[in-house]
Amino acid sequence: MREGPDISIIAALIGNPASAAMLMALMGGLALTTTELATEAGITLATASGHLSKLKRHGLVAVEHQGRHRYVRLADADVSVAIEALCPLAARAGHMRTRPGPRDPELRHARSCYDHLAGELAVAMLARLLDAALLARHAGELRITPGGRDFFARRGIDVAALERARRPLCRACLDWSERRHHLGGALGAAIFACVEERGWVMRDAGTRILRFPVGGEAKISGWITGKAVRRAA
Repeated sequence: MREGPDISIIAALIGNPASAAMLMALMGGLALTTTELATEAGITLATASGHLSKLKRHGLVAVEHQGRHRYVRLADADVSVAIEALCPLAARAGHMRTRPGPRDPELRHARSCYDHLAGELAVAMLARLLDAALLARHAGELRITPGGRDFFARRGIDVAALERARRPLCRACLDWSERRHHLGGALGAAIFACVEERGWVMRDAGTRILRFPVGGEAKISGWITGKAVRRAA
């Protein structure tokens, strides 16, 4: 007897090449117009609108109207988690672009994964948080430690408020380019927002690539590995 949710409809929507291209474009965390998404997918505006209507109907994207424009974003973090989880499977199966672009090394180093950090930098950040005992693994899941609560509180992140939200506090996301985990969940999003507000990292317009002002990457590293981390451990 068949039980539980039927994943076939959602899987078919994500698996459509045009829809997949548009969903991947939205993984940068920004809302994009239908025209921008049509260009990203290499399809006509009318075709893109049809795909987006299906994605919206099944809860994968949300649409906001502003003037004569429609701005599309991923419906929520659960959608981004599902898409990011598929990336390592696709890479392992060899489903990669045949000709990597010139920006690929930058994308692998630091990129946005919806609303948190991904890439080499983010994987290293999670490793440092674990080494400093600010986070710990328990039964295959990430948990924040008492020292971690104190550490993030000193950096203006209200962990208790994040825990009251519907979203999981810590989520280990398998990074498609590093094949190791980076930190997602509400805490991962809060860290990204924190370093972005300080001007240590900036989004590259039209891509998921993250760029760093002079000294920005070192400041992020110090934010994790400085004396405050050692005191909290």
